[in-house]
Amino acid sequence: MNCTHCNNEMVKGCNVNVEGVIYGIKISKKRKGLFNKVSAKPKAAVCSNCGYVAFYIDDFKQFRE
Repeated sequence: MNCTHCNNEMVKGCNVNVEGVIYGIKISKKRKGLFNKVSAKPKAAVCSNCGYVAFYIDDFKQFRE
């Protein structure tokens, strides 16, 4: 993954936590059907050149409808 600001390679796999809470954050979406909720914990990628941070989800295909 390259930085959209300076095109430097980003460091992937960083954890995302809200300060003071050990659980972090979760992305969720309600879908149609019997198993209608999908959720994932986002990860972060950090550019070591300019400091830009990008959030991503490894298993993003489950969010497709």
